[in-house]
Amino acid sequence: MAERQQWGSRIGFLLAAIGSAVGLGNIWRFSYMAYENGGGAFLIPYIIAFVLAGVPLMILEYALGHREKASPPLAFARIKPLWESLGWWMPVVTFFGINLFYTVIVGWCMNYFVFSFDLSWGNQTEQFFQEEFLQISSSPFDIGNIVLPILVGTAFTWLLCWIICFRKISSGIEKASMIFMPILFVLTLVLVAWSVQLEGAWEAIKKHYLSFDFSKIDIGTASGRKVWVDAFGQIFFSLGLGFGVIATYSSYLPRKTNIISGALTICSVNCLYSFIAGFAVFGTIGYMSSVNGIPFEEAIKGGTGLAFVVYPEAINQLPAFNKLFGAVFFLILIVAGLSSAISLTETLTCSISDKFKVNRGRITTLFCVIGFLGSLIFTTQGGIMILDIVDHFIGNYALIIGGIAECLLVGWILTSIKMRRHIDEVGTQKLLPIWDIAIRYITPSILFIILGVGLFNEIKAPYEGYEMKALIIIGVGALLLTYTIAFILSRFSWKNYSRSVNDQQ
Repeated sequence: MAERQQWGSRIGFLLAAIGSAVGLGNIWRFSYMAYENGGGAFLIPYIIAFVLAGVPLMILEYALGHREKASPPLAFARIKPLWESLGWWMPVVTFFGINLFYTVIVGWCMNYFVFSFDLSWGNQTEQFFQEEFLQISSSPFDIGNIVLPILVGTAFTWLLCWIICFRKISSGIEKASMIFMPILFVLTLVLVAWSVQLEGAWEAIKKHYLSFDFSKIDIGTASGRKVWVDAFGQIFFSLGLGFGVIATYSSYLPRKTNIISGALTICSVNCLYSFIAGFAVFGTIGYMSSVNGIPFEEAIKGGTGLAFVVYPEAINQLPAFNKLFGAVFFLILIVAGLSSAISLTETLTCSISDKFKVNRGRITTLFCVIGFLGSLIFTTQGGIMILDIVDHFIGNYALIIGGIAECLLVGWILTSIKMRRHIDEVGTQKLLPIWDIAIRYITPSILFIILGVGLFNEIKAPYEGYEMKALIIIGVGALLLTYTIAFILSRFSWKNYSRSVNDQQ
């Protein structure tokens, strides 16, 4: 049996793992959630979620891949063969359920990076984004035509993923991360320093970002409880938990590894990045609010509206160097998005390679081609609506179920004590027994609550006003399709099902 690849250095692994966690949501989701949920007060449930759910589950995924020296499907199969299909669902759903549209969004960013050099979006940024760029159709069932600029951006994104993932882990993903992540951090700091000096920036930051409205997080009210659920959900999604990426990346580490410090570093840098990036968001929108004389709450939007409507509008109004500011902002989005897309590609190709022992280059080429073809539906005029529905169902159900499965498998079937023993043996730090309680009881309970709240809201009102037919066919259909693929893959025999060196512990 060929020896498993390894990272060339610990810093290379950490940068790659941080790159997989730091994505587009760190920039446009965290800031808006903080604004909606009490400003600085939101940090209280966010930090508690970090401690009770984020760190314990990150340590679990980190240790799972490292202990088994395997991707999630093989790790699940070794611990409990009947759970293999759930192990497959993690890389399958992240590739076919997320990466197909995530690469399209990176393609949008590439287009807007080019647009920023002459401010092609004009003065009516919302109209340009929806009608001229996306050319949105009337419903998700009216897919219309493929939009050529989006197709080109998507194709280039997949090409970059292929170039980087085709090579060995140490010469491909690691080297790319050593370049991408420092660039991302430097550009973000430049953008923050630039933004906070704008007129009205600090007033908006102090009033809407760093202020503390404790009434918003009052657990005695329904709205307050929702904020706490949102905080735990944000930690879970922001860290990329349930994706299987960290388990895959950690399987390439040498036996002697400080799992605890590594997990803490990944979690801390990811969350700190979100917080710092928020200064750029609030500073820029504060400036736009100030110069236009409009309330801040009328200027800010969440999600894609923030990146492709509000920010371009703010860039138009900057007093100087607005084209350069725009180029820096969209380059940040490209680097953050591309690093995550690469990790989602690697997770599935590694899993396939583990099971069928096929050549890494060939399987990467095959799935990048399949991925590009699958992305075509999201490059159409109805693509953004399909994207929105698929993203909602995958994020709120599939990934949560993956996280619950990890907790049950490691906490109860393998037993958390056995996993904690492994962590203690391979590193220099000892994991406190309270981790067992978190993985066996606290974290899965929280994930069950998030899942239950999501289902309740789904029944209460159709997501974003879409037809129930569209939600069932596209959203539920995506869940069923990805699990079907995972189940089929689990039925094939392993070319190498050797037990890990830890099985007798």
